Amino acid sequence: MSVELPLWRALTGYRVLTLVYVLVLSAVSYEQYEHPLGAAAYMTALTVWMGFTWRRTTSAERCTRAFLIGDLSFALGGILLTLLVDSHERIMDGAATLPSIWTAGAVLGFAIKGGWRWAAVASALVAVVNLVERQELARDTIHNVVLVWVASVAIGYVVEVARASERTLARALQIEAATRERERLARDIHDSVLQVLAMVQRRGAAIGGEAAELGRMAGEQEVALRTLVSSGLVPPRTAVSGAPDDAVPALEEVTAAPVPCAADGPDAGPCDVRALLAPHAGARVTFSEPGAPVVLPAAAAAELAAAVSAALDNVRVHAGVRAQAWILVEDEPDEVVVTVRDDGPGIPEGRLADAEREGRLGVALSIRGRLRDLGGSADWISVPGQGTEVELKIPKGGAPEGRRRGRSTA
Repeated sequence: MSVELPLWRALTGYRVLTLVYVLVLSAVSYEQYEHPLGAAAYMTALTVWMGFTWRRTTSAERCTRAFLIGDLSFALGGILLTLLVDSHERIMDGAATLPSIWTAGAVLGFAIKGGWRWAAVASALVAVVNLVERQELARDTIHNVVLVWVASVAIGYVVEVARASERTLARALQIEAATRERERLARDIHDSVLQVLAMVQRRGAAIGGEAAELGRMAGEQEVALRTLVSSGLVPPRTAVSGAPDDAVPALEEVTAAPVPCAADGPDAGPCDVRALLAPHAGARVTFSEPGAPVVLPAAAAAELAAAVSAALDNVRVHAGVRAQAWILVEDEPDEVVVTVRDDGPGIPEGRLADAEREGRLGVALSIRGRLRDLGGSADWISVPGQGTEVELKIPKGGAPEGRRRGRSTA
């Protein structure tokens, strides 16, 4: 049931009950009116109007803008008609107008239908007409006007908040349903397809020859499918020499240029780093990521992805194509940290410094240089015989303003 439905039902009950009150009040004051027949004619018209329109306020679909305008016009007309049917003395003494508190129902209809802005406009019109009818700024008139204005605006605001909450709840239920369905499909895939692919990989490696190549491709397809099930990010598929077109690339292919952002240039929007790094996943590259998007400015995300690609190139060149690599993405409050680790032979102490002195600047330019321009850093931890770990850090704000300006003018 919609959160608005109880409000519409309450408004319908309010209009009916206040109509009964107004009819009783008019009957009690009938002899005191200066023109009682005019008052009786208005009450008859108001009763007929209510008889034909009471169902209009039972739902938002039935309560149209035209009806709200007509309802408010009936209330405003009744207030002005009081000047003609009642005596000046009674009006100055604070006698109730012909529609009396029934008028508030017309204003509340605007509040529930259109929110606090509609309520404020309707309340302002009622205030002006009441002041015209009273012909002076009497305390009780101002009190009633302010009460109606505050109540209608507050109710209109509550309605807007309730609608926003209802939309949020509906979206959360949709996400929950989609998540449950995804988990069910993941269980089914794990119990069937993934196990078959793993078995083909093991049997192919045991048999050897062409079967070993088939087993390797089955293993890569297993990794791609696991990536899809866990994060929805699938490595791009490229052709492998001597293999079908839909085979997943090996380590040497997945270390190619990073996936570009959706838009290029200085005005490009933010990028999810996970989407740029996920294509590196493969049979020998394990990709681990947070469950939520890791957002960086487009230029910073592209540079970080290029640095990761360069680090994986080093794994392929120095640790061999059979080496296993791991990519870990961490979303810290002020920075994004990406760790690239391998199980290769490691880097001897002083090797990086020697390479830089000899003019081999792959690490210095492709990795450290990229991150330094963005205010980040790159650190190597390596123990001979135990692999290498590269920790790449980049601040979430991108490059400092001074460095961006200096780079653009270089």
